[in-house]
Amino acid sequence: MNKPGTWAKLSIILVVGFIGLTAALLLFLQSKPPKEERVIENFKVHRSAYEHLRAMLSADQQLLRVAAWGVETASPEGIRHPPEGLPLGRFHEYLSLLNEVGAKSASRSREHPKDACILVWAAGWAGDTRHVEICWLEREPTNLVASLNAFYQTPKPRRPVFRHIDDNWYLWADW
Repeated sequence: MNKPGTWAKLSIILVVGFIGLTAALLLFLQSKPPKEERVIENFKVHRSAYEHLRAMLSADQQLLRVAAWGVETASPEGIRHPPEGLPLGRFHEYLSLLNEVGAKSASRSREHPKDACILVWAAGWAGDTRHVEICWLEREPTNLVASLNAFYQTPKPRRPVFRHIDDNWYLWADW
């Protein structure tokens, strides 16, 4: 005989298992970086928005990172949402530009404040997250590759690399 609640427990186990498998499948499907040709084409189509983001980051010297989750500034408070120290209209302008180019965040370097990067793709979890960014760099990087597609074929672990796009603009990948 079946104990009362056996079917309920089995149903819960099946639903949780289905949700887990669906999440794993979605993570697997999103774990491949976009093709560099597609990222470069998107950059060319939206170059003026990328230039505008870079100019804004350069002007907002206290700002280190901006995304839908808020802003990170050089102040000890760290990440803030709603943003403090950045007018709300300016924050929404950043978000609008990020949305236009299909990016997740924009940042600038503490060490090289004129350098700016726009995160266009990320996948993974915690310390195993991989990224693709479009960066404007004041100086040409030393770790240049001819193709990210070829870079992805090299054995792991890999060091982050840049691929030149145009002028001071580069693709950056760490996977």
